[in-house]
Amino acid sequence: MRGLFSFVGLLVVVLIVGGLARKQFTAGGAPSVAAPAPGTPIQPGQPIPQQIKQTVEDTMQQARPMPDDKP
Repeated sequence: MRGLFSFVGLLVVVLIVGGLARKQFTAGGAPSVAAPAPGTPIQPGQPIPQQIKQTVEDTMQQARPMPDDKP
């Protein structure tokens, strides 16, 4: 009996999460908004300007300096 309630509870949670995920995906594609003017703070949800994105990606590709192992 307890297993049946656990299964039904899990099913309800999966249905709720699935409904929320579908709502997010069908809310619209990527917004086509121009990059903000220089000096303007980026608000959450706005696309990151291409220059900043490229700088971050280039920095992530650089090798980290390894510390010298001293005995």
